[in-house]
Amino acid sequence: MDLQLKDKVALITGSTKGIGRAIAETLADEGCHVGICARNQAEVDETIAALTAKGVKACGSVVDVTDAASLETWINHCADTLGGIDIFVPNVSAGGADNSESGWRANFEADMLATWRGVELTQPHLAKSGQGAIVIISTTAAVEAFAGPSPYGAIKAGLLNYSSNLSQSLAASGIRVNAVSPGPIYFEGGAWEQIKTHMADFYNATVANIPMGRMGTNYEVADTVAFLVSPRSAFTTGTNVVVDGGFTKRVQF
Repeated sequence: MDLQLKDKVALITGSTKGIGRAIAETLADEGCHVGICARNQAEVDETIAALTAKGVKACGSVVDVTDAASLETWINHCADTLGGIDIFVPNVSAGGADNSESGWRANFEADMLATWRGVELTQPHLAKSGQGAIVIISTTAAVEAFAGPSPYGAIKAGLLNYSSNLSQSLAASGIRVNAVSPGPIYFEGGAWEQIKTHMADFYNATVANIPMGRMGTNYEVADTVAFLVSPRSAFTTGTNVVVDGGFTKRVQF
């Protein structure tokens, strides 16, 4: 299937490793020009080189998404360099911060507030696109209780509410908004690799609860994102797609 993404411009935060990197590579493979950011210059440079080797344009910067000025500078630079913005994927997360005030602040600032800022800043460009698309990365920890109270799941649940309401308010501007909620996703350098090494019993118990018998990959999440941001998904907005191999057991109405 041709996703009709050739020459679209996509911006992805946190895009030099893990799910963000897979999204950047997958969209580049579909012909998108890609703007990336991360906190390490060497990783940004390496990722840009890998993306441009696919025959597309790519640009990127070192960005702390919790710094409003830094985020705005990056978005404006990418829009100017790549010729607008058609797709925005806020992917950065503070991850599994602990259940402390500092942990809650870290998740709120990196996950919620940075996503809101990014949407506000990209929205004018997305409206000009005529086929603007946003996919917000959430988690199955937002829809089911998992491993005790934590800011991660709660803030990600807030993002699902934000995404749903945003889809209603931006539809008239021609901007679609959806969310993707990955379940346990294994990739090199990721949290589940560390858990497998240091908490093998917990890792094995988690895999045993996945009907498909394995964890997903970051590229399987990226494939879902690519479809949702594409014109082939033009009538899909306001939904949350769970990518978890059946890990969550709730009925999804």
